[in-house]
Amino acid sequence: MDGRSALPSDDELVRRLRGGDESAFALVLAAWSGSMLRLARSFVSTPASAEEVVQDTWLAVVRGIDGFEGRSSVKTWVFRILVNTAKKRGIREHRTIPFGSLLPEDDGPTVDPDRFRPAGDPYPGHWRPGAQPDRWSDPEDSAERGEIGAVIALAMAELPARGRVVLTLRDAEGCTADEVCALLGLSAGNQRVILHRARAAVRARLEEYYRAAGETRTRADG
Repeated sequence: MDGRSALPSDDELVRRLRGGDESAFALVLAAWSGSMLRLARSFVSTPASAEEVVQDTWLAVVRGIDGFEGRSSVKTWVFRILVNTAKKRGIREHRTIPFGSLLPEDDGPTVDPDRFRPAGDPYPGHWRPGAQPDRWSDPEDSAERGEIGAVIALAMAELPARGRVVLTLRDAEGCTADEVCALLGLSAGNQRVILHRARAAVRARLEEYYRAAGETRTRADG
């Protein structure tokens, strides 16, 4: 997980938190609360519930810091408390996420198989000519960055809850695969499949956006 560079080392952080250092608590609160809120929102039904999950997590951190054993980073430990708290809240709200097994929503290809070379081709499984993903240019201005951000947000909102959580942890929060598996109780294979399908769904949305934008520019130039 990233988010450590602006913070003291874990050993110092734990020492200061155990000593009741309010400035150390303020540092981790500022560094991690936004990420925690986004993650909690995937488990519970309302933004208010997510805020309560984050508050409850911080209370549990303060109460439990003396028991921290250092078997993971402090951030991973905090996020594990968050996930457990959010899962319990989600169950109470009848909003559960079955992380541990792959269900029918995980069946089927993530990319149209016709875009790949078939068996028997000299390069089976490779992209067909003209079917490979386009290279995307960087956004030209803040308006385009805002549009792309909105496309990604919409794509993520449409993901199954598991995909949204795994994608958020891996690509937004910088968690490693091992950290995500530990946080969510996933096998390595399930984590990999869920992440791949989530990334493919977001990429498909972006392909649609860039295709439409390119057609619009072509019409304008013509």
